[in-house]
Amino acid sequence: MTKTKVRMNDCYCGRSIPYISCCGKIHKDIMNAETAEDLMRSRYVAYVLAKGEYLMKSHHSSTRPTKEKKSIVSWAKSVKWMELDVLTVSKGGKNDKSGSVEFKAFYYDSQGVQMIHENSQFIRENGYWVYLGAV
Repeated sequence: MTKTKVRMNDCYCGRSIPYISCCGKIHKDIMNAETAEDLMRSRYVAYVLAKGEYLMKSHHSSTRPTKEKKSIVSWAKSVKWMELDVLTVSKGGKNDKSGSVEFKAFYYDSQGVQMIHENSQFIRENGYWVYLGAV
């Protein structure tokens, strides 16, 4: 289990490097996500920063919720994102075509601390990693 708590100057995804050198470079060019885990972490950070366009682009075309984009962004802005824990990674390496990442994402809303626990499936589409859905 990889526990990821953000320290000053760390990326929001929990890696001990600045956002601009981590998920920020993936947000600028999705081709910079070399692994499924890179893409999953960048999607978490896109929720933290409410980057709706990136969330749509990083979602597989067959399951992309384009009609829900505004509500997704609105919800992402309405909560306080706290922490990302990457639990397991299966395949999804630089030379793989698919992979999965199990994670827990913690956030705070009007009801208190909440958690999303998912084993996400990723595949390559148009030469880059995209989120397909929950396994």
